[in-house]
Amino acid sequence: MRRALLALALLAAAPGDWPPGIRLGLLVVDADGRELVAERADERFVPASNAKLFTAAAAFATLDTAAPDAAGGATVRLEGRDVVLAGHGDARLSSASDCRVDCLADLARAIAARTHVVRDVIGDDTAFPDERWPAGMSWNNMAGRYGTAISALTVDDNVVAVTVTPGARDGAAATVDGDDYYRLESRVITSGTKSSLGATRVPGSDLLRVAGTVLAGGRATLWVAIDDPAHRAAWRLAALLRAAGVRVTGRVTVRHRPSSGADDPARRGATPLPRVPEGAVLARLTPPPLADDLRATMKASQNLHAELLLRRVGATRGSGSVADGQAAVRALLDRAGVAHAATEFADGSGMSSYDRITPRAAVALLRWTQAQPWGAAFRDTLPVGAVDGTLTRRFANTPLAGKVFAKTGSLNAANALSGFLVAASGRTLTFSALANDMADDASATRAIDRALVEVAARN
Repeated sequence: MRRALLALALLAAAPGDWPPGIRLGLLVVDADGRELVAERADERFVPASNAKLFTAAAAFATLDTAAPDAAGGATVRLEGRDVVLAGHGDARLSSASDCRVDCLADLARAIAARTHVVRDVIGDDTAFPDERWPAGMSWNNMAGRYGTAISALTVDDNVVAVTVTPGARDGAAATVDGDDYYRLESRVITSGTKSSLGATRVPGSDLLRVAGTVLAGGRATLWVAIDDPAHRAAWRLAALLRAAGVRVTGRVTVRHRPSSGADDPARRGATPLPRVPEGAVLARLTPPPLADDLRATMKASQNLHAELLLRRVGATRGSGSVADGQAAVRALLDRAGVAHAATEFADGSGMSSYDRITPRAAVALLRWTQAQPWGAAFRDTLPVGAVDGTLTRRFANTPLAGKVFAKTGSLNAANALSGFLVAASGRTLTFSALANDMADDASATRAIDRALVEVAARN
């Protein structure tokens, strides 16, 4: 029966929908766990952002997501004449001029109320070890917002906005503007037909080269990644201090904590973690509840926020390292009954090509979450077909519009969709569809969607 249903589901997709070379894993089960469709359900696939399902579940199971996030908020303190801005894993700190909640300017005002002259402004991200990029992430993703560096001290999603303004006529040089954090070199010209822009920067360099074309009569914004988020946060605080009337006489600098054997629970064993107490705090921010951030992270598939959640999960019993986060996820999967060989993670967001899951692992996790006290909140974080998040434009004008609640995933030659759907019978089904190995990095999303519509129609 399940093979026949799978065949019908696959035939429902037009022949051109299935990219050459595709390897597809699909598992659909009913509320009792009975398999309705199973194809390669125990084979391992690159999950892309379906990895966030596992990170989010660990966050709900481990962290207090309902209360204001006092533990994660940034702090400032004075060490002699130096200002130390310390991060604790909050992903939402903002230096925007229109900021209303979780604002760096509030910390600047607290300093200005105490002193009118400071020396160095120091960005301190030692709450977590210095592991800025996940193992297995493609180097070409480091330049953009999806692959920006990860740090316990994060501001403005660790990106810098660069604005490109076209010239007065076709072929004229365009103007490129930033906030002076990077030196800018422009090779952008005005085009009457299209915009095609790119930015490159050697890691560690402050010279950003912007090249390409910008459409005449319009403007474009590039979001450029940060190598050292703690430095960027301290640089922004120094600017806000000056705006508040505080004279900064020294440098903008950073404090990092190099990763060591103590950050690996397998090597650390029962040895107590060394803890350096934070000095007396002048001011502390209390961000909104983490549940708000989890919903935004999953709906938009925000990589940086997912990575910070993994580290915060790891900090509850460990050092805040990736390895500690992975150990916490593995402990959760043990409780959910997921076999060890069914998953392997190098990160919390799914940007790593080293990540692997099986469709059965995803379905088992999803079903387990719904038996937990936070199950409804977890499901509420998932994008809704034809309604919001990364599914806004998918399943429109189909019977699954508003009836599929699932996490998307896209990476090189990998597409994924796992979650819940309401079938024609009104029954809720749990599913995981994982596609890998498509030639020429073709997308399998249309074929996956049509197959799921057919499965829903026949159940």
